[in-house]
Amino acid sequence: MAWFLGLGITGVVLLALALVLDGVLDSVLDGALDGVLDGWLSLPVIAGFLAMTGFGGALAMGVTGVGPALATGCGAVCGGGTAWLTYRLSRALMRDGSAVAPRGEDLVGTSGNVVTAIPDGGFGEVLFQLAGQPVKFAARSAVPVARGAEVWVEAAPSATSVVVRAVD
Repeated sequence: MAWFLGLGITGVVLLALALVLDGVLDSVLDGALDGVLDGWLSLPVIAGFLAMTGFGGALAMGVTGVGPALATGCGAVCGGGTAWLTYRLSRALMRDGSAVAPRGEDLVGTSGNVVTAIPDGGFGEVLFQLAGQPVKFAARSAVPVARGAEVWVEAAPSATSVVVRAVD
């Protein structure tokens, strides 16, 4: 039973390493077997398999009193199920593409404040709230706008610049 508990503890330690190192060790097995086992050889999947194989085997041996061979089989079934669930969960988290990244065009019609004055025919800087984060854009205007003035975005000609007008 001590072997099973040791295996389970080793799996928990590996899982803690996987969380702390956050994928650093995954590159060790990257591309193994021409990518056939990609995802299955990730550290969280291996750690989940080892931990549940050890603890499942110890549980089977302690509760039912079966021998080491049958306890290993029970532990391996539990470990395989945990590895499959870990793999599926990690794939679902990696595919989460529901949130669309904000773009400059999303600023059209919003207000911001001038950080660097906008001269006649030149560029200044304007601070906006984009997706809850402060973002600074280069800004131009048809008329000069003083620092600290509130402006509205009329257009976004590029990813880093906007055309603004002063709020009356």
